[in-house]
Amino acid sequence: MKLAAFFLLLLSVLHAGIRTVDIVPRSKSGQLRGVRILDQKYLSYKQIGELGFSELSDLTYDPKEKKLFMISDEGKLFTFYAIFSDKIDHLKPIGATRITREKGKKFRKWNRDSEGLCMGSKGGLLISFEGEPRLGLFDLDGQRIREYALPKRLRDAGNYRSKNKSLEALALHPHYGALMAAEWPLKKDSKKYQTIYALSGKRWYFTAEPEARSATTAIEVMDDGNLLVLERSFTNYLDPFVVTLKKVYLEGCAQESLCKSRVLLKMNSHKGWDIDNFEGLARVGKTRYVMVSDDNDNFFQRTLLIYFEVIE
Repeated sequence: MKLAAFFLLLLSVLHAGIRTVDIVPRSKSGQLRGVRILDQKYLSYKQIGELGFSELSDLTYDPKEKKLFMISDEGKLFTFYAIFSDKIDHLKPIGATRITREKGKKFRKWNRDSEGLCMGSKGGLLISFEGEPRLGLFDLDGQRIREYALPKRLRDAGNYRSKNKSLEALALHPHYGALMAAEWPLKKDSKKYQTIYALSGKRWYFTAEPEARSATTAIEVMDDGNLLVLERSFTNYLDPFVVTLKKVYLEGCAQESLCKSRVLLKMNSHKGWDIDNFEGLARVGKTRYVMVSDDNDNFFQRTLLIYFEVIE
């Protein structure tokens, strides 16, 4: 069985590949201020092992094992061997599996909308879900070890603006533990402000970007304890597709307060940026990160992996 799985993985690699792309407008090349883009790849795998490779929603990196984990919103977990320096030196798939409940029991189709991913504090993977909002700890083979009780405001799917706009972003903070953000502010909250929730119930706020339908799609903890936030605005194919990277100053910001934020990079499709639906963010080294896009299982979209450095 293991031998068959190996040959399926090898076959998928031979009929796929990784290509270099350039999402930066020529007018902006070498002129970015808050972010320096180091490498840009298009992941064109149709399948890894027995699983279709599409609809990625988040990723996380284990620097000791050199493993880059990617989760899809269909409950698929992909593992890549990855080494980063000034470029992406190595990137190859080494495994693919479906996440499961305890004892390997399958998730029902409507309960496996996995959106957020980060490393656990003592190993394993933390995964958050939309639809029915949940947070769980999984082993590296994708089996759930335990489920956590969410803060009261986040438990009821009816509190979100829609079932598809719930627990989108997830990160692990060294002081505050698991941090989460809904894609859109909750129904009773102003659309102008987004909220960071700690599993303990603590909350912080930051100003959402002014573009229409602005959504928080990923968060990551930075070296100084502040947050790197990925926001995306998409209304329709005729309007600008805008993706923003911003720093939210969580450190020194009192609970229940509006935290200071600073835009590091704004990418606008009507200004020459060849962007896609970026939904995932991971720290891979000091000041260095990757972000990944969700191709929505759409022929006209791509899975892009962008490696960049935040310049302070």
